[in-house]
Amino acid sequence: MFDLELLRSFVCVVDAGGFTRAAERVHRTQSTISQQIRKLEESAGQPLLVRTRSGNQPTEAGERLLGYARQLLAISAEAHDVLCNPETVSWVRLGIPEDFAARQLTEMLSGFARSHPGIRLDTVSGMSVDLRLHLDAGELDLALVKREPGNGPSLACWPEEVVWVAGLNEGLNEGPSGADLTSPVPLVLFPQGCIYRNRAIHALEAAGRRWRVAYGSHSLAGVQAAVSSGLGITILPKNAVLSDHRVLGEDDGFSTPPAAELALITGAASLSPAAAQLSAYLEQSVQVG
Repeated sequence: MFDLELLRSFVCVVDAGGFTRAAERVHRTQSTISQQIRKLEESAGQPLLVRTRSGNQPTEAGERLLGYARQLLAISAEAHDVLCNPETVSWVRLGIPEDFAARQLTEMLSGFARSHPGIRLDTVSGMSVDLRLHLDAGELDLALVKREPGNGPSLACWPEEVVWVAGLNEGLNEGPSGADLTSPVPLVLFPQGCIYRNRAIHALEAAGRRWRVAYGSHSLAGVQAAVSSGLGITILPKNAVLSDHRVLGEDDGFSTPPAAELALITGAASLSPAAAQLSAYLEQSVQVG
């Protein structure tokens, strides 16, 4: 069985992007955090983190464990709250896109928790298309989803600037006009149903360019790492571009994609008081680059 304390440190390292920042957040030494991660990897029987130029990123096994770790920690905290405050705690179930900025999310939701101690958040991370299904099934109260601008009603919405990105040393300037327009474009993509995947494929097909899937991942960290490693290019939100990425433009043969939209939606006819408070907080707190 996994130790919850080790899982908590693992999640913190992933969210913080490194051992030093994770140690600062939980008020422990870096060596303690490192030892906990080693114990967790021994328990899992395989590496869970890999060091990259952009920080510590989860391995494929780490990505699989990360979702379970968050759920286990949330269930543990929920059980504690139920036993300690059975009459005062309200719950709100919130769906969050898989590619939503982890640091912004952590700071935003921790701010809500501090200002609303009587409300317990239960968050589910996933593809926007899956979050919609959870809403329709009544399994979520609210969800932040990525979508085409104006595609349906929302409680609040924000435009999201997206860009083509490649690895810092990706060679795309091989053609006579500054870009090779003949070779298939290697794409790093999220699964089907993702708006960025659709944007990338449709943009290339509209321009009459060939393409191939070079790498696929469900997680933002996986897509970012693949681009950094030079496996291919992709479309990402501007605030998800890393220091070892470069934005592609007209000189590279790629026009700027139209903006996407982050929308706060619900499947309920009316919101509970707790869900309404979270909705109002998100409307004021969410920032999209």
